[in-house]
This record gives sequence, C-alpha cells and structure tokens, in this order.
Amino acid sequence: MHTKAFIAAAVGLGLLTLSACGSSGSGGDSKTVTLVSHDSWAVSKSVLKDFEKRSGYTVKVLKDGDAGQAVNKAILTKDNPQGDVFFGVDNTLLSRALDNGLFQSYDAKGAALVKPEYRVDQAKHRVTPIDTGDICVNYDKAYFSKHKLTPPTSFADLVKPEYKNLLVTENAATSSPGLGFLLGSAARYEDGGGWQAYWKKLKANGVKVVDGWEQAYDQEFSGSAGGKKAGGDRPLVVSYASSPPAEVIYADPKPTTAPTGVSYGTCFRQTEYAGLLSNAKNTKGGKAFLDFLLTKEFQQDMPLNMFVYPVIQGAQVPQEFEQYGRQAPDPETMAPAKIAADRDQWVKSWTSLVLK
Repeated sequence: MHTKAFIAAAVGLGLLTLSACGSSGSGGDSKTVTLVSHDSWAVSKSVLKDFEKRSGYTVKVLKDGDAGQAVNKAILTKDNPQGDVFFGVDNTLLSRALDNGLFQSYDAKGAALVKPEYRVDQAKHRVTPIDTGDICVNYDKAYFSKHKLTPPTSFADLVKPEYKNLLVTENAATSSPGLGFLLGSAARYEDGGGWQAYWKKLKANGVKVVDGWEQAYDQEFSGSAGGKKAGGDRPLVVSYASSPPAEVIYADPKPTTAPTGVSYGTCFRQTEYAGLLSNAKNTKGGKAFLDFLLTKEFQQDMPLNMFVYPVIQGAQVPQEFEQYGRQAPDPETMAPAKIAADRDQWVKSWTSLVLK
C-alpha cells in the first residue's frame, strides 16, 4: 500500500519489484501473465519464481502510479486492457471499478479461506480480497518528546490548538490514503454533515494538503527517514498503522524502538482487491495468478514487502509487526454501498472546502 519510499532498501534485501512502461498488454503470448497495479506492488523474488515454475507462466508487471490513478487508467482502457489481472483497487474505489465493468467473474481457489469481514461481491465474484491495512495518523516521537506534548489520539484531538500547523495529509481527490482519511472522518462525524464542520476546523488549525503519500510521508513528515533528509517539518502525517515497523526494518542501524507512533483513534480500515480484467487476453493465466495471490506462501510474503496484512485464515504476520506496530483495535469502517453512494459528492465538497 505504501512501500514506494522503501523500495530501494527492499531491493538490497533481495526483494523483487517488477515494472514496465508503455501500453502493451499480454498480447497473444499465452505463457505471459500481465499484472497491472499501483506503484506499491512488491513480492519476494523467490515467491514469484515458485509461481512461475509451478504454473509455467512468466509474470510481467505494469505499474501505473497511485491507486486512484491506476484504477482510472484501467477503466479508460478496459476495452483493450493493458494486462490480464488488476491488483490494488481498494474499498474506497471499488464501486467505481465495478460500476464501470472493469472485471469479469472468477471465484478464485482459496476464496473460502478469506476471512468473512473482507468478502464482497459474493454473488458475482468479480474481485478477490488480497490484503488489508489501516490508514492512520502517524506521529514523530522525537518531536513530541522534545516539546513535552502528548501526541493526538483521536480525530477530535487534531483540531485542538496545541496541534496547529502540525498535520500533513494527502489530497482526497488524488490519493488513496487521503481519501481513506476523509472517509474515516465522515464515518466518525457522519450525522448532520458533521465531517464538513470537522474539516473547517482542521483547515483553520493549519492542516497541509499535498498530492500523494510519498510527498506527505517521505518529504513533509519529520519522523520518517526520508522526511528527516528532506527537512520535513510536520510531525503528524496521514499514513498507515504499519509504517512504524517499516521505519525499523529499513533503518541502518536498526533502532530498538520505532521512531514513529500511531494515533489509533484516527484509523480507517482499507482492503485491497484484485480481479480478472474484462477482455483480458490470457484469462487462463490470469485465473492462475489470482489463485496464487490467495496462497499462504504469497499471503505471508506480503507484510514485509507491501506492509499490509493477509486476509486468509491461518496466515501469519512477521514478528516485527507485532513488536513495532499493530492493527488498529477499533478502526472506522464504511459499507461499500455507502462509499459508492456518497464518495464522489464528498470528494467534491471536500475539494471546495479545503483546497479553495
């Protein structure tokens, strides 16, 4: 979900991230499976090679930017898709993909192992749940210690005077975590249009909005390794509950504790899906790849590559996730139908309210 800033380090650890440019799909080569994804796709080289050896397919990966950008491009090219499988549409954008006919039906092998809370579209099986994570405000521990200030623990805290000019978030119209944070606030202040009043207060309290996660986390946020190098001066950022473990894992030398923390009262649960693209040229290979994404081998490989949690029963998470971070105990959630009904109008209202 948010590995882009950590990819260089991952390559050094023997992880594989494949990317390609251009608009060519899988063509007529039945032995090539083309995956279209957002920029944060990553998998261990050995795990991917195991799939290719067992299946006889070669995997090609096309990366198309942030999740929102990738979904929009996939919709525009659905009649002549770039590939066979799309990975990375999440619950904030799922209805847009389904309403535009992006996917064809396929009930992936292993789907019965997916935990019930992550299952959607059960009648048509157009998408397969792959991973989950929590969009949350992260804080710079050193800043709050230095200033003898208690980090915020809730949405309500963020509008208090002591946190003025401290928060940076992503644009809800262009960024998946930015949209998730908006939906989290809408879920928290749903009654009576309360989220608009909340964002008016947040704007008055100096929230900074940037285009995407990489800029927010790796440039503006004072607590990240990248933010420190870039001179970031915002000690609060909208990121993920799994960001603190990433800061430890990719640090050299590794600290004994994570330099960043999570405000668990600001979290929104995000789930990502994959699907067989409509008009895919290699449907057989695409189905085999979707089956692979639900194997325990891949599900247990995801956390240290994409810093997300598996969705199938019985899959284990790394010790680092338990030691340096955890899933939000009570995140905000929203039914897909609710997101579908209100998302576009909320984003339009948010843009008018916050960016103008």
